[in-house]
Amino acid sequence: MTLNNILRHYWGYDVFRPLQESIIHSVFTHQRDTLALLPTGGGKSLCFQVPALAMEGLCLVVSPLIALMKDQVYNLQRRGIGAAALYSGMHPQEIDDTLERCIYGNVKLLYVSPERLESEMFLARLPRMKFSFLAVDEAHCISQWGYDFRPAYLKIHELRNKLPQLNILALTASATPQVREDIITYLKLQEPNVFTGGFARSNLSYSAFEEDNKMQKMLQILQNVNGSSVVYVRSRKKTEIIAAQLHEKGVAADFYHAGLSSTQRSQKQDLWLQNTCRVMVSTNAFGMGIDKPDVRTVVHLDLPESLEEYYQEAGRAGRDGKKAYAVLLYDKTDLLRLRESLQKGEPDIEELRRLYQALGNYCRVPLGSGALQNFDFQIFEFCKTYNLKTVNTAAALKLLEQEGYILLSDAVWLPPRFKITCSREALYDFQLRHPRYDVFLKFLMRNYAGVFEDFAAVNEGFIAHHLSYKKEEVKPIFEKLQQYEIGVYIPQKDAPQLTFLTPRLPANDIVISQEKREKRKNIRYKNIIAAINYATTYHLCRSRQLSAYFGEADVPDCGICDVCLQRRNTIKNDEEQQIIAEIKQLLQQGEYSMEAILQYNACKQKDRVITVLRNLYDAQKVVVNEREKWTWRKK
Repeated sequence: MTLNNILRHYWGYDVFRPLQESIIHSVFTHQRDTLALLPTGGGKSLCFQVPALAMEGLCLVVSPLIALMKDQVYNLQRRGIGAAALYSGMHPQEIDDTLERCIYGNVKLLYVSPERLESEMFLARLPRMKFSFLAVDEAHCISQWGYDFRPAYLKIHELRNKLPQLNILALTASATPQVREDIITYLKLQEPNVFTGGFARSNLSYSAFEEDNKMQKMLQILQNVNGSSVVYVRSRKKTEIIAAQLHEKGVAADFYHAGLSSTQRSQKQDLWLQNTCRVMVSTNAFGMGIDKPDVRTVVHLDLPESLEEYYQEAGRAGRDGKKAYAVLLYDKTDLLRLRESLQKGEPDIEELRRLYQALGNYCRVPLGSGALQNFDFQIFEFCKTYNLKTVNTAAALKLLEQEGYILLSDAVWLPPRFKITCSREALYDFQLRHPRYDVFLKFLMRNYAGVFEDFAAVNEGFIAHHLSYKKEEVKPIFEKLQQYEIGVYIPQKDAPQLTFLTPRLPANDIVISQEKREKRKNIRYKNIIAAINYATTYHLCRSRQLSAYFGEADVPDCGICDVCLQRRNTIKNDEEQQIIAEIKQLLQQGEYSMEAILQYNACKQKDRVITVLRNLYDAQKVVVNEREKWTWRKK
């Protein structure tokens, strides 16, 4: 099929969005590496999904977030496209089976985290895989100047040493000139074709207001603009408080943060997607990978620490191309908090070493082992066990991540899975010798097609209902079948994952260079000052400010942000005052008809002059006599 036929067949679109076709053609022709910068909602995913289906071989997609990978794989599979993913929390047997399917099966896109590229299991299969190209999504993660630096991204280029003919497509929605340069340098892109979709959004109105009562202003915004909304705050507790306050005011609102169970998050997300819940109050844990085109407002109740973060989150409004609003509300306390945070230093080295030691003990990892192993990790439970402060611990964990020692992933719900691994002959023999399992296995094979070939996500409640079991009785049956070596059972997983990226080291071997500390401090300073300047600058178009930050010059005023609207109102008021002065000057000289007044103001818009004249009449500044002649009222 042609590229357009693939687009129409699988996605139902007749034409590509702006720049998509050019990017896809660059990838498809294998001429050069490609760097694509498309704004949120610009359709980045199709830029690698469409050519992956048109080209021979497997498209390897590097992605930083499990939720994003799962969401894209699910949507591709729903369209009948062979897609798979490798991420934290998977059983080694699942990983092994997935890699085998990539060699022999009908998998066209394989999503992996950057850390997975270093695993022995992946590297062992590498020579047997035939790749079409490598897609690096969220490529800004490669740069320490980006807002979401991921050290493992710096090692992606090593894959090219093993596969020198492999072309690379790097994609991101937000990158400053410095970040773009880092993407090209660290991915070792070779004379790449660079496509920039522009950072301005013609349908998105940006505003920033200093407000003493942010809650009241937010309610006013929600009353004036109908439709779905996201409200971003910086703390989990605050999501619950604001959602409750909105609910009291009659607004259908809910809260969302990473501390909820995956079941809770999924339920809340579904209610919001279905518009049963109008407003979602959330930390930055909400939004990535959620494709809801009809979000009309995104409100930030707290100042973000970088414009990259703000641009990504604000850009979730108006993805359907219709008018939408991104509003940033702040007060003097927010400005003070951000400025004070610049004075706070990183955790000292001894604190980091103690934390690393505690992590190893908590996960029961012996020295010299544990590399790329995943462990369930609840930060509150960890802090309680070792009597640690949560805020300080979170900062120290983030620093260990940035240094490449560990990786933390948010909780992603993984259902229980089961695969029959014995032969059909052995299974038949087992059923004859163990009749108590016969009905269970027959039901499993009848309702979960492919359970011999792949891990099936089993619904234990569904099985219990149809076989008249209690739900808690189903899991032990699966565990028994595994003991009998009939299959492999993987229990449900619903906890954040901690991954050791290196074999566990002695705590004293944890080192952080002063040079890296200073660089991080400078980057954070730059990001915070840029965010403060954006919020407090009222003489430059918001869209132009954002575009300039991302290196896009000569962008015209948007005409719809708070700055542009205020300027337009000022001009309008100035023009009105000029019309009033001219009418007053004329009518103080005598009586004049409407036609004469309009002739006197011939350079002005006719309707505008008539409106001003009527307003003057209502204000009793002018009078009109029985001959329909107008004069200025004498005091």
